[in-house]
Amino acid sequence: MASKIALVLFICVLPAMVTAIRHEKNPFSVKGRVFCDPCRATFETSATTYIAGAEVILQCTDRVTNEVVYTKKGFTDSTGTYMIDVNEDHKDQVCDAKLVNSNHPTCNEATPGRDQARVILTGYNGIASTERFANAMGYMTQEVASGCADVLRQYQEFDEEI
Repeated sequence: MASKIALVLFICVLPAMVTAIRHEKNPFSVKGRVFCDPCRATFETSATTYIAGAEVILQCTDRVTNEVVYTKKGFTDSTGTYMIDVNEDHKDQVCDAKLVNSNHPTCNEATPGRDQARVILTGYNGIASTERFANAMGYMTQEVASGCADVLRQYQEFDEEI
């Protein structure tokens, strides 16, 4: 009888112990987009396009010493979307997705204030999902594209209605 009880405990407890000890392979997935602002509006408009092949880096720093403790690169796909898998929880660290390089020939000036996005990479904050979404980051063209006056006028009209 004792051997049967031991066998049942072994069958039930061993898988639980293995699951508890094993590290998760990809606990977080950081997703975001990189856009091109041809109107130099510093935000996404109807004239905005998305940049394929843009390089992005995820960087985490120690909250106290401000020392960089983690970095990982990613690239945008054909829709301008990047996805960076992170293998560990970064608890008290400050993590940001940052623009590195645009391969777009005319849209390669980082938009001030839109060149990085804060990302929370811990499971100890009440968020059930392992997906983390970063705000869109962007580049601007050197010259304002034709038709941008009409695009920005639309936003001004919306502002006056409020």
